[in-house]
Amino acid sequence: MPRRLFLHAGGNSTSARAAIVEHLRGARRAVMIPYAQSDHDGATARIQEWLAPHGVELTGVHTVDDPRAAIREAEAVFVTGGNSFRLVTALHRLSLIDAVRSAIDSGIPYFGASAGSNVACPTIRTTNDMPIVQPPSFAAFNLVPFQINPHYMDPPTPEARVGETREERLQEFLEENDVTVVALREQSWLEIDGPAMSLRGTGGAVLFRRGAEPAQLTGGADLSSLLLETPRYDA
Repeated sequence: MPRRLFLHAGGNSTSARAAIVEHLRGARRAVMIPYAQSDHDGATARIQEWLAPHGVELTGVHTVDDPRAAIREAEAVFVTGGNSFRLVTALHRLSLIDAVRSAIDSGIPYFGASAGSNVACPTIRTTNDMPIVQPPSFAAFNLVPFQINPHYMDPPTPEARVGETREERLQEFLEENDVTVVALREQSWLEIDGPAMSLRGTGGAVLFRRGAEPAQLTGGADLSSLLLETPRYDA
């Protein structure tokens, strides 16, 4: 089955809500994986509040006895923001990586925002987060063959600069890894439906490739070709 993914930069997702509901296409039973945050109930309740009027029942996997079974039975999977290291540690500890990938491969929609978008990639190496815990692996869901950097911030003017810019950190990543990085500014997201992928929203994005200048992207850009790439890590 074709994969159906909605990968949001994070931040305020209000402008994307109509598109998210359309992405769900009638799914009524969704699961929330809230482990990027410490308040699992609160993270789930915030999403449930705006999904409820659309007839979607959201269950936090932290409330069930068998999270993998809940994911198998769900009609949609939600993974929102927080700390990517905390999230991927829980995913490995609970053996949820393969369970989520299998669910998405069956054709149900996936929504990820911020850390939830980062874990849709092969690895979380392009997260912005501090490693507050040590995961057994950086490996993530591997739903797309490229990396996402959420909440991307453009370099400040030279006089306002303090420390490394996000651009410099991503260029360092590319020195060690031959992988495309889509840096999503807030108010932007990727919509993937099988072989098609497009950039949506008003924030735009920056495309980083090894040996190339960063390329500016605007909403509506067709990025389907990125789904055909083969990433190379530690290369």
